[in-house]
Amino acid sequence: MPRRTEAKPVCLKVGARIRELRKERGMSLQDLADAGAMSKGHLSSVEQGLAAITIETLDRIARALGVPSLCLVTFPAEDELDRIADLARKLPKGERRKLRRELQARTARPT
Repeated sequence: MPRRTEAKPVCLKVGARIRELRKERGMSLQDLADAGAMSKGHLSSVEQGLAAITIETLDRIARALGVPSLCLVTFPAEDELDRIADLARKLPKGERRKLRRELQARTARPT
């Protein structure tokens, strides 16, 4: 996809989210680029919001980060549901299952 000369707001948000998750994992730009089978320059452009990326690229980055693709397009600072999803992502797997069961039970109850 072509490199932009000016970042669009949503591209900036996705790029910042990718950078946040990369740093959370202690990965360098090169580490993530290698794991995601892309060039360091392209990944840098993505993080800066200057590259138009495909869903396939989004998926490769998510896999390289070890998160579901959805995590790259959720913005915890902006939305309560995104904050909840981000907190749930950080729980150990067994705790996620408990949380899911609790949420299922709560949403199944009549209001």
